Amino acid sequence: MGIKEKLIKRLKTKPKDFTFAELETLLRYFSYELSNKGKTSGSRVTFISDNHSPIMMHKPHNRKELLEYQIKQIISLLEEEGLI
Repeated sequence: MGIKEKLIKRLKTKPKDFTFAELETLLRYFSYELSNKGKTSGSRVTFISDNHSPIMMHKPHNRKELLEYQIKQIISLLEEEGLI
């Protein structure tokens, strides 16, 4: 099982310690790139892809882990796109 499959399996378990870095790594496997619209965007980030819908979210600050609602949203979006 490769890194991509391990991250998908881990994400689907909705862990409380899934980090933004892990999400960024996973989304790169699906051809997403991080776009934060320059210095004025604050914690808002968008993952963009030529083949899939953009994913917009707030980057966690003062912690590395994503919140529960963010994990649920990511799972839902990736399922809608047919990626997981």
